[in-house]
Amino acid sequence: MASSVHGSNKDLHVVQVVSRRLVVASDASIEPHVLSVSNLDLLPQTMQVAMFCIYPKPPAADFAVVVAAFEAGLPSLLNHFFPLAGRIATSPSSGLPEVRCCNQGAELFVGAAGVALAALDYADMSASLGRIQLPYPADVALSVQVVSFACGGFTVAWSTNHLLVDGCALSSLVSAWSELALSGALSRGTRPNHHRAVFRPRAAPSYGAALDEAFTPVRADRQVNVLTWEQSAVGRLYYIEASDVERLREAASRNGRRATRVQAVSAYLWKTLASVVGTADPHCRMGWWVDGRQRFTSPELRAAMRNYVGNVTTFVVREERVEEVVRAPLSDVAAMVREAIAAPAYNEHFQELVDWVEEHKAERYVETAGIGLGSPTMTVSSFASFRTDTDFGFGPAAMAIPTGASATRLCSGFMEIAARPGGDGSLIATAFLWPRLAAALESDKPRVFRPVTAEYLGLSAPQPQVRLSRL
Repeated sequence: MASSVHGSNKDLHVVQVVSRRLVVASDASIEPHVLSVSNLDLLPQTMQVAMFCIYPKPPAADFAVVVAAFEAGLPSLLNHFFPLAGRIATSPSSGLPEVRCCNQGAELFVGAAGVALAALDYADMSASLGRIQLPYPADVALSVQVVSFACGGFTVAWSTNHLLVDGCALSSLVSAWSELALSGALSRGTRPNHHRAVFRPRAAPSYGAALDEAFTPVRADRQVNVLTWEQSAVGRLYYIEASDVERLREAASRNGRRATRVQAVSAYLWKTLASVVGTADPHCRMGWWVDGRQRFTSPELRAAMRNYVGNVTTFVVREERVEEVVRAPLSDVAAMVREAIAAPAYNEHFQELVDWVEEHKAERYVETAGIGLGSPTMTVSSFASFRTDTDFGFGPAAMAIPTGASATRLCSGFMEIAARPGGDGSLIATAFLWPRLAAALESDKPRVFRPVTAEYLGLSAPQPQVRLSRL
């Protein structure tokens, strides 16, 4: 019998627990071991993150068949992603996080929600998606949460820890599941690589002074107070139509050089941010999380990055005068974006980053620009370039987006952009924004960022929106 997570049975909109159990890898020949994480993994350290997928009702299957697919397939998936069947712990010798890979088991959670997917208020993340995912123990490396809805649709949250994956690796986990579920095996070209030896510090760590300025210790006296933090942002879920993406790219291109989707959207965001800041501050900043896998020029590094599961991201930021960003055409601002992202010599930059962490392991750090002091900063992380296959036998997801929250009190804007499954060219974005910036994006004409709706996701006819009970 289903058991209520919170509240009484009189609450019609509570997610209920149907079952919750551990699933272990099926290959008994894999030796137990300890995975020492890399210095790049120690930058985010332990922070729970997820890839959240929404599926409409399958045309020829019910929820029991969906659950059976996970029960049958997860043991094989964990053979390839063995660390995710382990436990996150603290090394007794170093005091740093490590992963004890002894096949303790990943969590498979099956739940039920007594509402239709179309009834959820997708525009407000805290009122919908934020209430579907359930908490799970901090030491669990993977919690797969499958929840059924009254309409016959379902959601899957691939919940793990940033210590083990970045955006590219999280996307590859979901894609590997789809490939394995459909074919029964992973091709050589998609088998994950968990070896962390490539990111080792030099015998004599060496880095520039800029890295000392780029990071700030996570301490209460270095951050804004808790009330300011709680009131500084609203959570939104937006989509950008394919036609608007192309319109932005066209306006952001110049001299025959076509702007990428990230460059075009970032330029638009930067100009909107600058218009909101106005005369309140002479400067504003944009930041980007950059995947190093495709930025390395060394053949050795590029080979080592093939299907690498771990963290290979870095943060770049650029500050400009507000009046310049407002005045400049979109193509000029897109050029600023392109220059900022391309500026680092990534081979050496990542080595310096590894060296810097080696000498700062004793304390947790956060990117200085994101704290909320100084000029306003808007940060973009793009999943749009990662191939994420969400079809594991029941059709592609209507939406697949990353979710997660930092434990630090950050007062900056943050947006994660992903491609809509199915390849129609539209984008979906999770956003935590200042209310004034959200209002500006939502009132701009022609409209670019539109609140996600059930109609856009193709879930069903409109229904009265409801809010799930707090979990």
